[in-house]
Amino acid sequence: MQLVDNDTFFKQLAALFEATKNTGSIWLTHKRLTYDGEDARMATDDAAEYPCLVRATNGKEIKISTRVEPGGLDQFHSKYGTLLKTSMTSLRKRDKKREKQRAEEAAHRRRRLAEDILVEGSKRGSGRRKRQRRIKQALKQEESRKRMQEREDARAKGKST
Repeated sequence: MQLVDNDTFFKQLAALFEATKNTGSIWLTHKRLTYDGEDARMATDDAAEYPCLVRATNGKEIKISTRVEPGGLDQFHSKYGTLLKTSMTSLRKRDKKREKQRAEEAAHRRRRLAEDILVEGSKRGSGRRKRQRRIKQALKQEESRKRMQEREDARAKGKST
């Protein structure tokens, strides 16, 4: 991993974004810098400021990092934010097709649950099987309505407490 100064980091990061514009991924990390060999205890003094380490990689051959001192953190973040905004224009929009399909299926289930099933046909003879199936459907629908009512009651109870 290359440790470079801030300006070189921005130049190389812009080149990395340009190289992966059509395909590829970039991983960015930002964390407080800790030193090897020292104990990683938090200082009791709240005024203590620590340098930050910012890394960027494409997961393969390019790995760059820079150290940002506490005094220059605001200036670094303004340049960093500007670079990210200009470089992330090629992001894909979220595919809402699946979400829309699930919402339609849920609405269809609610509609079917609201409609009553008519039990008609003769008790004996040619329409008997059809009548028996409808009776089973009506019983199943009633159980589903009870379960749905219990869930709504539990949700309402949870919100009130």
